[in-house]
This record gives sequence, C-alpha cells and structure tokens, in this order.
Amino acid sequence: MTQPFPFSAIVGQADMKQAMILTAVDPGIGGVLVFGDRGTGKSTAVRALAALLPPIRMVESCPVNAPKTADCPDWAELGSKKIVTRPTPVIDLPLGATEDRVVGALDIERALTRGEKAFEPGLLARANRGYLYIDEVNLLEDHIVDLLLDVAQSGENVVEREGLSIRHPARFVLVGSGNPEEGELRPQLLDRFGLSVDVRSPNDVAERVEVIKRRDAFESDHTAFMSHYTAEDAKVRDAILKARKRLAKIATPDAILEDCATLCIALGSDGLRGELTLLRGARALAAYHGKRKVHRDHLRAVAPSALSHRLRRDPLDEAGSTTRVVRVVEEVLG
Repeated sequence: MTQPFPFSAIVGQADMKQAMILTAVDPGIGGVLVFGDRGTGKSTAVRALAALLPPIRMVESCPVNAPKTADCPDWAELGSKKIVTRPTPVIDLPLGATEDRVVGALDIERALTRGEKAFEPGLLARANRGYLYIDEVNLLEDHIVDLLLDVAQSGENVVEREGLSIRHPARFVLVGSGNPEEGELRPQLLDRFGLSVDVRSPNDVAERVEVIKRRDAFESDHTAFMSHYTAEDAKVRDAILKARKRLAKIATPDAILEDCATLCIALGSDGLRGELTLLRGARALAAYHGKRKVHRDHLRAVAPSALSHRLRRDPLDEAGSTTRVVRVVEEVLG
C-alpha cells in the first residue's frame, strides 16, 4: 500500500485543506504552518496534496529537478538528459538533520577515492519545485532555522565551504507542523509562512465516526476506496490546474487593495507582508473558484490564515489571534 490517503477523503479540516490548495495554485504565497493536536491529519494532508498534484517534467539525472538541461547547475554531472515526469517531490526535513545534510557538502567518498572535489546535494536541492515538510517545526534548531530563512528569502541555496562555491535554485513550498504545547516558533520563521492554520480534534461524534469509517475502509478495502476518491481527487487537481492558468488574469479592484491595507492597519500587523499575502491568497482563491476578479468574500475567507500569525500579542485581549482577525474583518468589511 504505497499510495497516500486521498486528499479529498480527509474529513473536515476545511481551513487546512483550503490553505494547502491555495499554495498549490500560487506557490509564491509562501507556504503553510499547521499547528494543532497530534493525529489531526497534518502530515497526511501534505502528502495527500502532493500526490494529488500533477507530476513535474524534469531532466532525469538533474539533482535539482530542473525542467530542462539548460537550467541544471554547472556542477551537476548529468548522466541522462532525458526529460521525464515524476511526482511532485515532498521532502521531509528531520529535526536532527545536520547543516551538511540540509544544504549539501563535499562528497567525501569521491574526494577520498578519486581525489576530486565534488558537491553532494542536500535536502534543499531535492525539494526544489516541490514541498519541504518539517514536522515539529517549533523544535527545529536555531542555526537550521537561519538557513531556511535565507533560502526562503532568496529562492537560492548558496554553499561556500571546504573549497566549494556552489549555487543552485531552491524554490519550494515550505510546510511546517507542530504542537504549540511543545514550544513556540521563532518570530522570524513564523513570519516567513504565508498562511497559518490551527487544527483541532473534532468534537462532533458523527464527524469522528466518519473519520474512523474512512480510515478503516482505506486499510481494509483499499482498491474500492481509492477508486472512489481518486475520481474526487481528479476534480480537485483539475480545479487547481485551471486556477493556475486563470491566476494571472484575475482582476484586483483598488477597493480590494484598500481593504487589505485597512485590515492590516486595524489589526496592527507588522510590515507589509500581511497585505501582500492576503492579496495573493484572495487572488488564488478567486482563481480556484472560477471568478474573474477578487471580491470581499475572498478576503474574508483568507484573512484568518493570512494574518492571524502576524499579530502582536495583546495581554488585555483573551481571545485567540484567529478570533481577533475574524472580529476585525467583520468590523472593517461588514
């Protein structure tokens, strides 16, 4: 059983699924942070979405998944230059990963056996054009966080060490998950995630029963289960592909831009990244829904995930950040 659980078969968790779909439509949104209880489908959703997406076309032996030979880095020794299709990569970044494992390093075996300096790509190279998934991201070591911040900002991995001077593209959707009870995320990294959602275990009996039924069917009657939900996933995939083509043509009225700025000012969010993410998210949602322009309803739907993690703490307000965003959205947008 190598196929992941289907994306469309995930019960509930609408905010999480919407955020992941939006990053699939527009990877420039900046990734998704999913915080919440264990066993709520966080890692399942990431792998399910990647399996749902269309495969990428790449040079067969290129270590950075380049779409054509000219885009492969100079240091890459290409065996086969044939263009092949492969699933969208989803690379796990384990908590104990060393810096060399993440960014790449000198190929020690080749240096010893041939006396040559060669670069051994790391996880960032493998994640290019795909997803980099970090479970328990709030427990990640600080120096690895700093590396990710640099790469996420530039879209390029630069390695200057041991006589090597290496550069290669590292553009990926960063997806992090964690349990807030185990520690907070550094503000610098928190701000780099475009969208943030909180997930909780469902309290509705019927919903929990449906989760049990689907998981049991996935394991006990796998073929029939996958046959049904593969068709459902195909509908989502088709909608994402159409949204990608439609995205550049989505109109954004000046009134929507004013709404974005007014919301962020009212919430007291730092910097302008909030407005930009809110706009990109709303535009991606409009494209996914087949609309020609962004409406206020799109802002309302995206605002909690785009802005809740950018708020300053208010010790006098006991409401959670998502509740504060929803309240201000109602005040500003009506």
